[in-house]
Amino acid sequence: MSSLRPFCLTAWLAAPAAALLLLTPVSLAPVQAQATQATPAPQQAASPASTSPSQTTVAATSHEQRGVTARAIDKVKQVAKSAGDIFSRVPCLTPKGGSKTMGSLPHVAGKLAAGKPVVIVAFGSSSTAGYGASSPDFNYPNRLAAQLRRQYPTADITVINAGVGGEDAPEMMKRLQKEVIDVHPDIVIWQVGTNAVLRNLDPGDTAKMVEDGISRIQAAGGADIVLVDPQYSPAVNQRKESAGKIVHLLGKVAELRHVGIFPRFEVMRDWHENQSIPVESFVIADGLHMNDWGYACFAQLLGDDIIRSVGQIKLGVNVPADVRTYRPM
Repeated sequence: MSSLRPFCLTAWLAAPAAALLLLTPVSLAPVQAQATQATPAPQQAASPASTSPSQTTVAATSHEQRGVTARAIDKVKQVAKSAGDIFSRVPCLTPKGGSKTMGSLPHVAGKLAAGKPVVIVAFGSSSTAGYGASSPDFNYPNRLAAQLRRQYPTADITVINAGVGGEDAPEMMKRLQKEVIDVHPDIVIWQVGTNAVLRNLDPGDTAKMVEDGISRIQAAGGADIVLVDPQYSPAVNQRKESAGKIVHLLGKVAELRHVGIFPRFEVMRDWHENQSIPVESFVIADGLHMNDWGYACFAQLLGDDIIRSVGQIKLGVNVPADVRTYRPM
């Protein structure tokens, strides 16, 4: 059992507000004012022979550009700091003990390694939409995008949030073509199964629909796919048998179709049972949805898997899409 001590929830909840201040867009007004002040007054300027109006304008513009660049760099540093601040009291640790399968991600990893534009579609329900986060900046797709952009600052990375609260496989299949396949993603992160548990949908039917959806995505262009199973939370755990079946069947579908699986249920259970983190520290008061810390750690671990796949490509370890890879749990 970890010796990690629970942190003060009241103090923790204040962190997102501070982070939001760091993410506020920088106004250009001070930069413009500074550039204006830097322009010499007529009585102080050199003679027309030595300094022309065009030279003064160029100098002011150059000064303004330097100011904008400096502020842009500062903003990047602030965003990076805000991403790390949420883990200052409780770190986001990779679960230990045993192994879980994680499909290789050759398509998205190859494009990131080559510096090509990348499109990521986060497909799912309220966990993807970000219900429970204090701001859209703190839902998991935006957290993941921020992490990948910090890791690959010159990459053109687009992350599309296609999460709709309350949905599960039946509803998602109706919008699969338009919101996933038609945008030609390089990777699809499909979070599914929680509402199937809560609505008492047949686990076998859910798994069959997910398998059909994976087949359609693969036939349309071969995007990498990562399934995300239900969350470990009081509301889900009240239907333990159904949740267990969904988690098991999604794992089987991932194995059969040679796609990735992010074992969210096991990861979150590890937070509570092995790292001694209180459930209320990663789940909001409704007993179902994750909070800022939960989304942040989920995104961090998922991003680490993508970054690891890029590292394999750069090292020349080109793992075929139909070969399973393993990561520590």
